[in-house]
Amino acid sequence: MCGIVGYIGTENTKEILLKGLEKLEYRGYDSAGVAIVNDAGVQVFKEKGRIASLRDAVDPAVDGTVGIGHTRWATHGAPSQLNAHPHQSATKRYTLVHNGVIENYQQLQRELLSDVELVSSTDTEVVVQLVERFAKETATTEEAFRQVLKKLEGSYAIALVDNADPETVYAAKNKSPLLIGVSDDANVVASDALAMLNVTDTFLELMDGEIAVVTREAATIKNLDGEALEREPYVAEVDASDIEKGTYPHYMLKEIDEQPYVMRNIISKYQDENDQIKLDDDIRQAMQEADRIYIIAAGTSYHAGLVGKQLIEKIAEVPVETHIASEFLYNMPLLSENPLFIFISQSGETADSRGVLVNVKQIGHRALTITNVPGSTLSREADYTLHTYAGPEIAVASTKAYTAQMAVLAILAVDTARASGLEMEFNPLQELAIVANAMEALTDKKEELEKVAREYLSVSRSCFFIGRAEDYFVCLEGALKLKEISYIQAEGFAGGELKHGTIALIEEGTPVVGLATQPHVNLNIRGNLQEVEARGASTCIISTDETYQEGDQIVLPRVHDYLTPLVSVIPMQLISYYAALHRDCDVDKPRNLAKSVTVE
Repeated sequence: MCGIVGYIGTENTKEILLKGLEKLEYRGYDSAGVAIVNDAGVQVFKEKGRIASLRDAVDPAVDGTVGIGHTRWATHGAPSQLNAHPHQSATKRYTLVHNGVIENYQQLQRELLSDVELVSSTDTEVVVQLVERFAKETATTEEAFRQVLKKLEGSYAIALVDNADPETVYAAKNKSPLLIGVSDDANVVASDALAMLNVTDTFLELMDGEIAVVTREAATIKNLDGEALEREPYVAEVDASDIEKGTYPHYMLKEIDEQPYVMRNIISKYQDENDQIKLDDDIRQAMQEADRIYIIAAGTSYHAGLVGKQLIEKIAEVPVETHIASEFLYNMPLLSENPLFIFISQSGETADSRGVLVNVKQIGHRALTITNVPGSTLSREADYTLHTYAGPEIAVASTKAYTAQMAVLAILAVDTARASGLEMEFNPLQELAIVANAMEALTDKKEELEKVAREYLSVSRSCFFIGRAEDYFVCLEGALKLKEISYIQAEGFAGGELKHGTIALIEEGTPVVGLATQPHVNLNIRGNLQEVEARGASTCIISTDETYQEGDQIVLPRVHDYLTPLVSVIPMQLISYYAALHRDCDVDKPRNLAKSVTVE
């Protein structure tokens, strides 16, 4: 996700903003910028690329004690200096940074800004131009800001400065995180507390539909009707042992929230300067030459491999088999003449997978490792490596590594298809950007998903997940997450298989989670859910806005059909997390489990 920092105090804001943005680099971004307010007005510096480039672009002679900054990941408009934040209004009176997506920006532009020539391709510029338009009709900037916010649909975290009132920073949020940091000498705005811990460790949480009016002396929170609200600050207690998880209570929750950032980081790593897939030619050739792909993995990575099988077969039209490493090691099937082995492992140290790798290398077959750890054993010993770029995953229960693996497999499938001359409209880089936005929308629904966990799983001994086709594979992962950290006996089943014996375990109140995201089997899985309901099950249905029926508990944002598993797993991860919390389980370190399985 994009990052926001803002400062108003007594120190030179330039270095504070730049260091704050550097703290947000892990999120993934393609451009960055700062606006510094001083006696000369508002001076904006922004650059495509790394924050190091922005540092070089900022005039060293510029100083000021008020400013806002931003790291951007492109959603509307290509990565460029022009599209980078901050954005300014036509007269340059107003300067604004924004995280999120304004869904009705085109409608607002047509209806209210038809006479204004926009200089960027972003939804953000529409917001700042609207503030200036409304300011001509209202008494104050605050009132103009509130009127604009009432018209916005979608998600936003916004920081705004007014050149006519340089002693105030305005902020607002809806569905995107934003905090107000307070101290004796300065107040700050930040999308992540870590960005401003060098200024203060005391923060006010801004809620959806609220604005903050921030000066050097105070920070006032109001609703969109202008009514002041009371909010007690909290201290972000971060010590050396907690620094990697920041202000999150658990690594797992942090890593669930990081998945949108991971998607954007993967795009940046696998995208060339022409916005095409960037992949090693040797890997591309190995994929083309293979007459069959064998995916070898364990646990969560095996579930990612099941989805990968579908992606490669449907997109690249290459036959794929997915195998559990520990089984394949001692029960190798009859192999094709020219296979390629793909080993998927978060740690790159999985012992069972390495055992298979050693065997297949001995008989002369090529191997590709997909891993999150460069330099790991599987990476070193395979012929080729694709990195997932998910960043360190500390929680034992894998979340962001799983979705990263599927994203890389989708890129690999499309690259293979194109290299083989297959034409398609599916662009994985563009579609993964949409996935990232959908992930953000779902991780913003924590209260709803906590309620689902409380209602369905608080006293349950067991739980079943059912789905068909790709949904079935995601159900396997959902069940694994729940049993891993909450110790609820959970199983994933193909929708039509439950009635072949296991339905005998259904009794009054048994929770059954049904995944219904695919139109071609939507009615089938709903029929299976009716079967368990007739026997007393308590069902929870996860659908999309395309498959939705009245009464469905969770509705996913729409993404490309190929990539739906990357989105449908998010609610399952969060439901599992909250179920574990309700049972007072150690979320990050579940019993009997280790992060890297280095024994067979």
